[in-house]
Amino acid sequence: MSTTENPRFNPAGKGVLSFGELLLRICPDANGDWLQTNQLPVYVGGAELNVASALALWDVSSAYLTAIPDNMLSRQLIGYIEARKVNADRISLQGKRMGIYYLTAGEDVKHAGVIYDRAHSAFAELQPGAINWPEVFKGISWFHFSAICPALSENVVAVCAEALQYASENGIFISLDLNYRAKLWQYGKQPIAIMPQLARYVDLIMGNVWAAELMLGTPLAADLKARDTEQGYLEQAEITSKAIISLFPKCKVVANTYRFDFMESGIKYHTTLYADEQFYRSAVYSTPDYVDKVGSGDCFMAGLIYGHFQGHNDQQILDFATAAAFNKLFVASDATSTKTAEIYASIKKT
Repeated sequence: MSTTENPRFNPAGKGVLSFGELLLRICPDANGDWLQTNQLPVYVGGAELNVASALALWDVSSAYLTAIPDNMLSRQLIGYIEARKVNADRISLQGKRMGIYYLTAGEDVKHAGVIYDRAHSAFAELQPGAINWPEVFKGISWFHFSAICPALSENVVAVCAEALQYASENGIFISLDLNYRAKLWQYGKQPIAIMPQLARYVDLIMGNVWAAELMLGTPLAADLKARDTEQGYLEQAEITSKAIISLFPKCKVVANTYRFDFMESGIKYHTTLYADEQFYRSAVYSTPDYVDKVGSGDCFMAGLIYGHFQGHNDQQILDFATAAAFNKLFVASDATSTKTAEIYASIKKT
């Protein structure tokens, strides 16, 4: 794949640091057969670890920062992460428990049936002042986090603010995924009271038009779902993107995803990107079947980062990220295992 210089970001031979909670996803079957077989599939994940794993697979220098207890299970997990070429040296061993969630096989984390068991986890109890940010950011040119982090506790909000301030002051490019998980915001604050103060540090914001309205206060057409047209969704993505850049002047790039799940016809997926006053759209991907919805958005985010490290132009960045996310639907795990050559070969043109 040929590249063209993208002046927005210069990796300068450095890497990406992803910050978030490591999670174990436990997948009971819908019929309850696991009660008879005594078997439950378990996947290692967490939105930011999924990004870190994809980047490492695609040969981008990738590090991961989280907090997990100091025990045998954690040491096994660190070995698992390192085996995937993700640098785990920054992981903090502290606290008493690890985050877990339960999700029926085939569903995604937006499903009403998701069950979280994350209260008082090691990550949720991180405290401001505890992390040595100058040390953590050595060799890092890009910092990634998601809105799941500040959803967990007010002290994690303060930790995020520390990281963002240091990264911004030291010229580190910052990306934010507007993951909205209604069941996580339980400490008395709504996202709109928290996220704008964090988003002001960010260079690239990725999400969807509904999450942007809830978290950042951007306008959303009341009849968008009723109209249900591709052109309507594209117009809304452009409106949302321009509003984000107006509200948060440091932001240079806004990406939006549209994934529609249909009981009878499967999944339809397409995306947009807005940068330098130009609006880009992807091809529309569709499939009647899929394997695992979890992590497709994380894979899209990783694709955006990868494209910047490769020096791709904005259309190339969007095309790769979209194809990567779509391919993730056919991988049974939280993180992708699809390599770049296969992703490039699967890119559809608009």
